[in-house]
Amino acid sequence: MQQLEQDIKAALSAAIQQIFGATVTTEQLVIQPTRKEFAGTFTLVTFSLTKSLGKGPEQIGQALGEWLVANEPRVSGFNVVKGFLNLEIGDREWLRQFQDLVQQPENAPVLTNGPRNVVVEYSSPNTNKPLHLGHLRNNFLGYSVAEILKATGATVSKVNLVNDRGIHICKSMLGYQRFGHAETPESDSIKGDHLVGKYYVLFEKHYREQVAQLVAEGVAEDKAKASAPLMMEARDMLQKWEAGDEEVVSLWRQMNGWVYEGHNATYAAIGVDFDKFYYESGTYLLGKERVQEGLDRGLFYRKEDGSTWVDLAQEGLDQKILLRSDGTSVYLTQDLGTAELKYADFHYDSSIYVIADEQNYHMQVLQATLQKLEKPYADAIHHLSYGMVDLPTGKMKTREGTVVDADELVREVVEAAKVATLEKGKIEGLTEDEQTELFHILGLGALKYYLLKVDPKKRMLFNPEESVQLEGHTGPFIQYSHARIASLRRKAQQMGISETSDFSTIIELEKSEREMIEELARYVAVVREAARTFSPAVIAQYAYDLAKTYNRFWAEVQVLTDPDETRRAFRVALSAQTGRTIKASMHLLGITVPERM
Repeated sequence: MQQLEQDIKAALSAAIQQIFGATVTTEQLVIQPTRKEFAGTFTLVTFSLTKSLGKGPEQIGQALGEWLVANEPRVSGFNVVKGFLNLEIGDREWLRQFQDLVQQPENAPVLTNGPRNVVVEYSSPNTNKPLHLGHLRNNFLGYSVAEILKATGATVSKVNLVNDRGIHICKSMLGYQRFGHAETPESDSIKGDHLVGKYYVLFEKHYREQVAQLVAEGVAEDKAKASAPLMMEARDMLQKWEAGDEEVVSLWRQMNGWVYEGHNATYAAIGVDFDKFYYESGTYLLGKERVQEGLDRGLFYRKEDGSTWVDLAQEGLDQKILLRSDGTSVYLTQDLGTAELKYADFHYDSSIYVIADEQNYHMQVLQATLQKLEKPYADAIHHLSYGMVDLPTGKMKTREGTVVDADELVREVVEAAKVATLEKGKIEGLTEDEQTELFHILGLGALKYYLLKVDPKKRMLFNPEESVQLEGHTGPFIQYSHARIASLRRKAQQMGISETSDFSTIIELEKSEREMIEELARYVAVVREAARTFSPAVIAQYAYDLAKTYNRFWAEVQVLTDPDETRRAFRVALSAQTGRTIKASMHLLGITVPERM
């Protein structure tokens, strides 16, 4: 499709030279897809040519349209609407385009000029709580971006940096010590990440009570937050951890082990995976070495209290702490170490961090600090900043327990898919195991599509009812379209209808057939755009448009019952290619499409 567009631009450039004696390069020509209400495929905007050609926009459009119909065989007609020349592509060209599509090997890479060796870091959970709705958007986004970049032929490594140490982890550990009764996931029949998360919330509850008490006694709020007994104990525990205190480290390992088991079960349920895990406990020491390197080179400085800082004022940022006065590290410390480890492991030319937009400043500081240290991978950092997910009641807050639990949400969408599918009564012939698998595929498809169809940069409001819908602009609508095509192909095979690619006897296409080919031909350009913008939403919209176009085609023509044998075979082939393209598109979103529904 892009090649056809370039060819039409070249023909327009030649027409301008011949008709008007002027030179206009293809780069200067503004071409866009023709709006649905007008006949045509490509539209040339002629307003910008009036000054150089000395004619009115409609006059220019008329002259160019007549020349193309006479001299460019792929252009079958045109119409001029004010300053817009709409060009219609002939059926022979559409049939040729379709033949090219069906002859393409499946999963052929969509080559781009983008990075070739990419690391995508996503998920990055804390080991003090289970995954929640916000994590789901992060996981689905990271996984999908990785698959999209793979589709361009890039080597992509998916990594997960687990935040397994720090003051927030000590809070859940201290909460378990102070308020627990030696519970285990087995004794309470609860997932380990949920058990640990319970004690993080309990810590925060009692900590807030202590702060409130101190404020009531006349202590300033900031001082109260710093001097509350629980917070002081948590800081003491962090220092003990960094010093290797045997009792603290033993508890840390036990509780983290519970969380890893719980997180891995969630990852398996939602269908995401990783090529490598990094742990903050294994990267922060390397980060400390980089901080010392910066001190030795005079790039960083120490304050009187012993804390270490970097001054990024010249970079348009601010001063940023790298080590606390007690020598313990901060997030930025371990990020310096992790960036180096990732580069040593993968030698990437692009390192994508899938992190919410509330960390925009942090990511700017990380990159600027690495640039100050003159690290060769500093410029390869790309922050895929995405909008947070809000609830109708406001922002989610783990410490207050106001989150949408990922495991519970997955169970709910699967149950909703089960209820809706059973109401339709179209699962006869499926075993109980096959039905269970189908409900999971549909429920997860609904949830993933709901979270991915929104542009990553946009903050989104989570609507529980919309997230489980199976009709309309939803994942299951697209999944159903694929199942319908799979059913049609099985019937065609039983009827002996081949998916032929010889369409030489077809003279004229139906409007819906032409629209189907045109939509299929867009796939390559869509993948390139999604890869360029790191936006699965581009793929999601395309998959929906493709399914919608196919359903219109299905309603308007006879596929298996047309009296013309070649036409039947062509329509089956057109359906088969649509099914393959839907499957490929949904795969890029991490969504499975069923063969039966």
